[in-house]
Amino acid sequence: MVRTSLLAAGFLAALATFPALAQAPAPAPVPGWAVGRPEGSTLAPHAPRLTVTPPDQVPVGALRLPPGFQAEIYAHGIPGARMMAEGPNGTIFAGSRAIGRVYAVRRNADGTTRTSIVAQGLAQPNGLVMVGNSLFVIAVNRVLRYDNIEANLDNIPAPVELTAAFGLPTEQEHAGNHHWKFASLGPDGRIYTNVGVNCNVCETDRDKFALLVSFNPDGSDRRIEARGVRNSVGMAHHPVTRELWATNNGRDWAGNDWPNDTLHRIRRSGEDHGFPYCSAGSADPQFNAGRACSEFVQPAALLGPHTAALGMRFYTGTMFPEQYRNQIFIARRGSWNRERLSGFDVAVAHLDAQGNVTRVEEFMTGLRDDANQRFLGRPVDVQVARDGALLVADEQMGAIYRITYRQ
Repeated sequence: MVRTSLLAAGFLAALATFPALAQAPAPAPVPGWAVGRPEGSTLAPHAPRLTVTPPDQVPVGALRLPPGFQAEIYAHGIPGARMMAEGPNGTIFAGSRAIGRVYAVRRNADGTTRTSIVAQGLAQPNGLVMVGNSLFVIAVNRVLRYDNIEANLDNIPAPVELTAAFGLPTEQEHAGNHHWKFASLGPDGRIYTNVGVNCNVCETDRDKFALLVSFNPDGSDRRIEARGVRNSVGMAHHPVTRELWATNNGRDWAGNDWPNDTLHRIRRSGEDHGFPYCSAGSADPQFNAGRACSEFVQPAALLGPHTAALGMRFYTGTMFPEQYRNQIFIARRGSWNRERLSGFDVAVAHLDAQGNVTRVEEFMTGLRDDANQRFLGRPVDVQVARDGALLVADEQMGAIYRITYRQ
């Protein structure tokens, strides 16, 4: 009996020494995008391209535009290029998500461009904004300021660290969901950005997530501009009324055709746009909690189901015809959680004299191949250059297109 007990004790001690033999390994955590995916669905985000696309493979020849407009490759060889900002001397800066870099694109005297790297090794430095001569970079867990950047592109200075001053939620607090940023400079000199929701759809801290917020450039005086905006990755102020407008990505896994992505008009700081209770102006099937959608500010326009409406700018140039002046150009990156592809284009939201959206129409198409259910590129941001041309960043191709108009 004693010998048997000793043997048993020895066996238990061995199990303690080799815990992997005593219990099965824990299952891998479900990525945030997959939470709520219906059983049997194979839909998943499209893999980004992380290598340089040769210029002869950039599909500029496939682009379709209204009569009088032309497209050319402005820059290429910038994998993952997303959100753009223009410096006072015309340098185009582009942040990235997939590859963790910030690029600078300079135009040569002969019209060609050259590209260099401003920063790398950052966690999704998607949000860029110029404040005077300083470039602000908002990554997932950092806010950096590069002073007098255009004069130092060949010898990048160490940035000023502003992370603590801005106090944005960390990647861990976001639980891997919607932590990348967009940034815009308001007419009041404040920096405007987004704080996406920390889930696909859920009840959360509505003073901390699903927000549009603004700060002084030093990170002080945080102000909530809008609540209940699930995930905005594009915003700009109307050049005349100074009202803030923003795109918004709707929730996943509620069907192929619901909800639409949306365009929002923010007239008063702090107003509530309804997420998670209402999306695209109607009740969420899981999280409405008995709330009437009339309680909340309604979207200014619907932008199509799962189109991934991202960067937006008001057209403030003079090159394009009058009908485009002060209208909103919107890059729609394109769907992944819809059986039939949608988006993969640039659209225009037309406004009337009162600032109401009268229609949303396609402007730049040709990157979505409906017959074969594939795409050639993914527009993610637009930028109105000083000469009035429209620049369009294509994340998948690592390129920037330049759209011009001549009669």
